[in-house]
Amino acid sequence: MNIIAKTDRIIAVIGLGYVGLPVAVSFARAGYMVIGFDIDNGRISELKNNHDRTNEIDIDDITHATLCYSCDMSDIKNANFFIITVPTPIDCANRPDLSALFSASKTVGQALNKGDIVVYESTVYPGATEDECAPILEEFSGLQVGVDFKIGYSPERINPGDKQHRFENIKKVVSASDNEALEIITQTYGSVVHAGIHQAPTIMTAEAAKVIENTQRDLNIAFMNELSLIFSKLGIDTNAVLEAAATKWNFLPFTPGLVGGHCIGVDPYYLTYKAEILGYQPDVILSGRRVNDGMGVHIAMQAIRHIIRNKINDANIVILGLTFKENVPDIRNSKVVDIMSKLLDFGVNVQIHDPLACPIEALNQFNISLAKMDNLKPADILIIAVPHQEYKENGWPAVLAMLNGTSSMVMDIKAMLDCKYKPDNLLLWRL
Repeated sequence: MNIIAKTDRIIAVIGLGYVGLPVAVSFARAGYMVIGFDIDNGRISELKNNHDRTNEIDIDDITHATLCYSCDMSDIKNANFFIITVPTPIDCANRPDLSALFSASKTVGQALNKGDIVVYESTVYPGATEDECAPILEEFSGLQVGVDFKIGYSPERINPGDKQHRFENIKKVVSASDNEALEIITQTYGSVVHAGIHQAPTIMTAEAAKVIENTQRDLNIAFMNELSLIFSKLGIDTNAVLEAAATKWNFLPFTPGLVGGHCIGVDPYYLTYKAEILGYQPDVILSGRRVNDGMGVHIAMQAIRHIIRNKINDANIVILGLTFKENVPDIRNSKVVDIMSKLLDFGVNVQIHDPLACPIEALNQFNISLAKMDNLKPADILIIAVPHQEYKENGWPAVLAMLNGTSSMVMDIKAMLDCKYKPDNLLLWRL
């Protein structure tokens, strides 16, 4: 099989979300001819007009002379190095949803030619690339993997909202179906990623590395959340305990909080799904998932208890933040929704504000109407769910101005506010 020479490599990035767009831009910046492909025509139109709804790429970087955007499948037929970066979420039963990945594989399969290479970056369970995706590529291309074309897997490590750790300066794990493809993939990524390349011995190894990276974080946060539940019953401030413990040189700096989004709250289920197929019950991982998935309800119940204890009639609760993490507009799998849903079960008035979330997406995905800051009613309980930079900058003065009176409570989920400046008559609750 004739592998395409480096100088003739044309890259197609399939999926232009939080992962795909930075990848496409980085390769274009390095001088490669790049075709950014997405099935969302609206997304393509925005990018052609120098707008990135994810806020991950600077306007000057969206357009390069060697980068084009398209939703026309015929355009990617000119490519010979395909990078697939589509979302791999979970369904309502916490099972992997690979429908977008399979669809992307069909699209690429129809564009494949002899000598091409296909690299998957989407999160999957170990074995999915070779057992699930490769057969689709073969079926729709009429070609044979390992004979006519090669495949690889390189787990994405994009951290939305993180301006320090970017595609070029995060060490890249690569793997491939054989040594020849591994060297080509290493050279290609290595010409863009300056932090270095780690060659995994097999594709399954790289797939497993991806899912455990976020599973490890999930479990560490679950431990912090469980400590918060225990310390709450003891009447101890969790953050004060963690500050004291952090003085030991090897104490890991994790904190309690909501775990949503498309990575940490999702990837563990890909590993547990595969484990259960193999006949193993992953108790530790699933236990951590239960703790983290229950935090939204826990927070809501603390608010309800305050209302009952203080006999507040027609209580109004204001929630600040809807996105799954601070300083990003992404609302996928936001656990703030769990807080709001539980509060609404008790019939209290709830308003929610977020300066970054798209109101149309909030309405379509969660049936939530975002309120403008000026329209927020005085809060009996103010829940700072997502500490966006805007909220941090406004600080205590803005918080106090939003409260209804002396019986109000502020629930500062991620300890955004400095306790030193808390008024003496105000109840401040933190995880």
